[in-house]
Amino acid sequence: MSAACRLRRLTAALLALLLGSLLVLAVAPAPALAQLHAHPDGNGAPVVRSLESLRDLDDQSWQVVAYREGPPGGPLRLRIVGYPGKVRLDHPTALEVRSGRLLWALEDVTLSSTALAGDTRSAAAEFDLAPLLADLERNRPLRLRLPRVFSELAVPPYVVAEWRRLPDAPAA
Repeated sequence: MSAACRLRRLTAALLALLLGSLLVLAVAPAPALAQLHAHPDGNGAPVVRSLESLRDLDDQSWQVVAYREGPPGGPLRLRIVGYPGKVRLDHPTALEVRSGRLLWALEDVTLSSTALAGDTRSAAAEFDLAPLLADLERNRPLRLRLPRVFSELAVPPYVVAEWRRLPDAPAA
């Protein structure tokens, strides 16, 4: 076999390997990433939020929004929203959060929220997120429990990472 023939075979093999690798990268699913979004609220005040849809153990979908109002250092909130008509959230009810052996009870601040206090659908609740974020040192998964509503809502590490960035994220 001549050197030119070997070189053509080697080139063809390398090209096939390169195309195969590109195909695998193109077909592989992208990792799920929550993203922080900065925008003004209805009054023009800056808001930074992380929005994610999560499912509880009963396969019910919940919208989970962690947000900060105003500049860095502003209030940190966690809003949990179910589908109106399928769930009714009573207030005040503390949100229980677990990570390993650690446990937090986040204060229900729904009735102090002007957006939620008068909402007759009662499908949303809002909690003070600051105590949790002050204690978290790693992006470990969290388990949320809202008594009489859901027994476990898993929050993956990539969402926890977004929440941990909220206090210092630049405002819009």
